[in-house]
Amino acid sequence: MKRFFTTLSNIWKIEDLRVRIINTLLFLLIYRVGSFIVLPGVDPASLNSQRAKEGLLGLLNMFAGGSFSRASIFALGVMPYISASIVVQLLGIAVPYFTKLQKEGESGRNKINQWTRYLTILITAAQAIGYVRTQVTPDAISPVLGQTMFNIISIFVLTAGTLFVMWLGEKITDKGIGNGISLIIMVGIIAQLPSALVTEFSSRVTDTNSGGLLIFIVEMVALILVVMFTIMIVQGTRKIAVQYAKRIVGNKQYGGVRQYIPLKVNAAGVMPIIFAQALMFIPTTIASFFPKMASSTVLILLSNYTSWLHNLVFAILIILFTYFYTAITVNPKQMSDDMKKNGGFIPGVKPGDATVNFIDDVISKITLPGSIFLAAIAIIPAIANLAHVNSQFARFFGGTSLIILVGVVLDTLQQVESHLLMRHYDGLMKTGRIKGRTAIPTAAGTTPPAI
Repeated sequence: MKRFFTTLSNIWKIEDLRVRIINTLLFLLIYRVGSFIVLPGVDPASLNSQRAKEGLLGLLNMFAGGSFSRASIFALGVMPYISASIVVQLLGIAVPYFTKLQKEGESGRNKINQWTRYLTILITAAQAIGYVRTQVTPDAISPVLGQTMFNIISIFVLTAGTLFVMWLGEKITDKGIGNGISLIIMVGIIAQLPSALVTEFSSRVTDTNSGGLLIFIVEMVALILVVMFTIMIVQGTRKIAVQYAKRIVGNKQYGGVRQYIPLKVNAAGVMPIIFAQALMFIPTTIASFFPKMASSTVLILLSNYTSWLHNLVFAILIILFTYFYTAITVNPKQMSDDMKKNGGFIPGVKPGDATVNFIDDVISKITLPGSIFLAAIAIIPAIANLAHVNSQFARFFGGTSLIILVGVVLDTLQQVESHLLMRHYDGLMKTGRIKGRTAIPTAAGTTPPAI
């Protein structure tokens, strides 16, 4: 405990770090206050908030910190920006113009960021139209405005709200600590935890048939174990030794040292789960358009996220998308070229194509267990729900929410520790150093989305 307070004191002594933490907290406070401001002309009491907390909409609502179900000005959150970032990243692989921009250094990145912002506006406007038509019922709209005027105003407000949240994220990155967009998503997820925890605790204590306080303690222990397992997956790496040749320049010797390329067990992060979840909502969409098919046993099983068929297909899709996303983002050829330029080589492996094949083979081998572990984490919430855990609280037992929380917290703590070590203070741990989501060379120099 004494070391904990000493560390807090050291953090407060560093003026730059202190200012950055205060800036981060103030920016996040602005975001949370804005998430409770509803759209002009909306009666919050008339909204069907329960519908917006289920299925894919529930996932979006969690990322938006509850703004989605409240018809807030920040209802769409930063997800349009994340979608635009993913699209631009894929364009960098398929379209020569974007591939060229990615190789132009700082000027190219600025142009890509500009394209991302333009695309964010288009995606937000399209999603805003769908949001006001499906999530805001006519009886919740003020008769003074009317449906048409309300739609027009809401589309502009929602678009401006997302752009403002995106601006807040960039300001946190520049003047705060950690990745701004990631922190905003994390705060939105954490905002749902207290109410879910209180609901679960109340249900266990008041209902004697549910197991009482003992079962709640077992759930908390299980949650801690799942978090530890997730940290292991997020930080798990396979190090490839790289030897650099000696060079004598004047009286100084350069190179001749051994370094390592840290290949992540889960290089794809949370993206395979997001892609798989999007596909798993197709059966529900088909059932809504074709009511006669809604009674199909297969569709019913696929639409029920606790069924064995749903989770089996979900796990297979995650494994496939993990391989796909790793293949398009991790670039063994670029790693090999970078090593060759700097006079490095992998001991026992010839430079050139042999090095590329070796790195590609290692990535393929470590991606399999990584994808299986990722699939296991993704289906834990369904297992928790089957164990009669509250559906809102069960989300924190795995899936996108837990992986994002763990990754963002590790990245932020790593930055805090870097500031401490730079000023010759002790780190945050007695032994070892905190590792974030280690970046590795990506395809054509692309930058993965914030989450």
